[in-house]
Amino acid sequence: MENERVEKGRVEETERVEKKRTGARPAPGRSRDRGRATRTRLIEATAELCKERPGAELSVAEIANAAGVFPNQVTYHFGSKDSLLVHAAFLGLLHDARRIERIGRQAPDAATFRRNIARAVLAMPSLPSVTRALAAGISKPELAPVVDRHLQLLFRQSECFVGQLVDSRGWAARRPLAVEARTFWSTALGAVLLVRAGAHGTVADLDLAGSLTIHDEPGPG
Repeated sequence: MENERVEKGRVEETERVEKKRTGARPAPGRSRDRGRATRTRLIEATAELCKERPGAELSVAEIANAAGVFPNQVTYHFGSKDSLLVHAAFLGLLHDARRIERIGRQAPDAATFRRNIARAVLAMPSLPSVTRALAAGISKPELAPVVDRHLQLLFRQSECFVGQLVDSRGWAARRPLAVEARTFWSTALGAVLLVRAGAHGTVADLDLAGSLTIHDEPGPG
């Protein structure tokens, strides 16, 4: 019995030493979960800062402080501040798009839908940040795939929304819904980019509603 107790004590001591030596490293699954949580906090905090201070030049220290993380975690999880800003800009845009969908569902007819959607999109608070993200995708090729992934998500989300709406209302579009969504957002974002780049005029000069072909009348028109 005494020998068994001694052996058990040796095993327990070995386990304690090994645990201390390895630093009690967390299981890979928990580590991945924490990493995802940190990424989410960073994106959401940055999106909120962009919303509160549109057009402001945010520092890594400000972003990290708002997210409650260390500054080096920005580059660890995103590679650069610009990459994080792209993620945050499109998070804000997707949130705005959800609000736009609610506005669209309230429209009693297709003409009102086109008019209300166009007006609401051009007033979205996320647009300044998104145009900066698009510009970053142009000037920094390594960010282009990030921008593209977010744009494709936006297009798919919008196509799904419009498809559900036209099916439930008995409306129709004069071109495929995938083309409808891409054309609409390309027109809206392109117009804002032009204005912010210094082109004469404002987004109010744009007939964004005219880029939509959704209708509830039979035949052309």
